[in-house]
Amino acid sequence: MRKADALPMSAEQRRQLEAWARGKSISARLVERAKILLMLGDGFGIRPTAEELGVALNTVRRWRDRFSKLGCAGIEKDAPGRGRKPRITSNQREEIIRKTTQETPSNATHWSLRRMAKASGVSTFVVWKVWAGTGLKPHLVRTFKVSKDPRFAEKLEDIVGLYLNPPEHAVVLSVDEKSQIQALDRTQPGLPLKQGRCGTMTHDYKRNGTTTLFAALNTLDGTVIAETMPRHRHQEWLKFLKRIERQVPKGKEIHVICDNYATHKHEKVQEWLKKRKRIHVHFTPTSGSWLNMVERLFRDITENRIRRGIFRSVAELEQAIHDYVAQHNVSPKPFIWTATHPDILGKVARAKAALNGSAISQALH
Repeated sequence: MRKADALPMSAEQRRQLEAWARGKSISARLVERAKILLMLGDGFGIRPTAEELGVALNTVRRWRDRFSKLGCAGIEKDAPGRGRKPRITSNQREEIIRKTTQETPSNATHWSLRRMAKASGVSTFVVWKVWAGTGLKPHLVRTFKVSKDPRFAEKLEDIVGLYLNPPEHAVVLSVDEKSQIQALDRTQPGLPLKQGRCGTMTHDYKRNGTTTLFAALNTLDGTVIAETMPRHRHQEWLKFLKRIERQVPKGKEIHVICDNYATHKHEKVQEWLKKRKRIHVHFTPTSGSWLNMVERLFRDITENRIRRGIFRSVAELEQAIHDYVAQHNVSPKPFIWTATHPDILGKVARAKAALNGSAISQALH
């Protein structure tokens, strides 16, 4: 191959170009430019360089001229004004954000990509880019409830204190019931999971009855006391408390954390508790069931064992629940509570302030 005149470069420039050409964490653009210049510096012509590296002739000419004029600094960054121009202006972007956060479409409760694109006069891709860049997700909504319990701070401090600093010679149990668990059987068998296809199940089902799961989670070691019963009246609650009393070794105090469900405060339950001095009941604040750690256990049982299960009878459902609890107790892992009393109070205060600000804003409009 006949060689052309070599592109002039100093020894220092060649060392820099060789370092860029070998770089593993260098951008692909800069690696390509360095290889172009090195081949030109070795005397290869424009056409052979372009064919060897699979680039256009004008690309080779451009970086040769930039290097001849500015040296290595000329190829390290793109020239101002190069590259794809923004598809929207900053004003359009701010308007999309304003509409998303402050308005709703006339015929819907929330914005979709197509609705916002039509209202803003841009493409759906542009709207998606703006939403992705700002973390806006108008298609999602989360439920919440700020407690209005006048003794919220007092109850919060009591329960969080039990989680973080449990008393000595005592057992702290997070207790609740998960009612109306349905034994559902699908109307047709589903297709199994295989490569390229997820498992399937029919959308319709046959109801085979319900059960209620009573569970007490030991917050220290993660073990669970569980029992299923057909109903969840005060009689069943009292029966479960009696089982807890039998299973906790004598000589240990029992601290029961539960919510404000009416059956938990029934007069017969209260009468029974008065005779059991070692059992202490701690009620969560109203609308504060998230403070009850056993709710996480219920979530795991639902997700891992019930939601996709097929149960032809209540007995099958109850057996599945008890099998899950038994396996959990073989190697229990406690849920670790980390939020402190001041941290939670701070979040609640900010939530109330945000709600008040939103209410005032809606009233003004």
